[in-house]
Amino acid sequence: MSIVVIDYGMGNVGSILNMLRKVGAQGVLSQGPDDVMRAEKLILPGVGAFDKGMGNLRAMGYAAALGERVLNQRVPILGICLGMQLFTQRSEEGTAPGLGWMDAETIRFRFPEGTRQLKVPHMGWDDVSVCKPSPLFADAAEGRRFYFVHSYHVVCRDPADVLATTEYGFPFTSAVCRANIVGTQFHPEKSHRFGMDLLRRFAKEFV
Repeated sequence: MSIVVIDYGMGNVGSILNMLRKVGAQGVLSQGPDDVMRAEKLILPGVGAFDKGMGNLRAMGYAAALGERVLNQRVPILGICLGMQLFTQRSEEGTAPGLGWMDAETIRFRFPEGTRQLKVPHMGWDDVSVCKPSPLFADAAEGRRFYFVHSYHVVCRDPADVLATTEYGFPFTSAVCRANIVGTQFHPEKSHRFGMDLLRRFAKEFV
């Protein structure tokens, strides 16, 4: 199974490739849009600003290739952190339109007046509660902890797109899934055995 990791200058792709090797999956770093067109599965990582991420995807020709493969040909894709946020319509972080694959937007953490004002970014290990069955998570998914570092979170207008939530002042969406499109706000490549299990499941069971 050839999993192409999109290299658009916005993420630590090396750690993702290393983790894929550990779970017995064949990860390949993209050299350009042609690799996207040949991929059996895709991973869109991301660390950094929303507008720069979208600008890089468009300037390097990835946005059009990803749209063809993901939306028209239904190739499975996993978005990680910023990669997941780029699936949305827009972000409060900038002005560029997102990929728009989900009816959702990305907003900054804000806590209601009179409640505890938690630190932003949300950083460190936290629990993930799964909302619906998915091959990405084991049946006994409770108690699973993943590593987060982010100041923005995704708000889905369709609750059916929410795969998992995490509590940080309030429950926020920490994973999304719509058909062949799945994303995690946390970093599975930094999440040790739980992250390894999720990437293994994406590689071998998510279709």
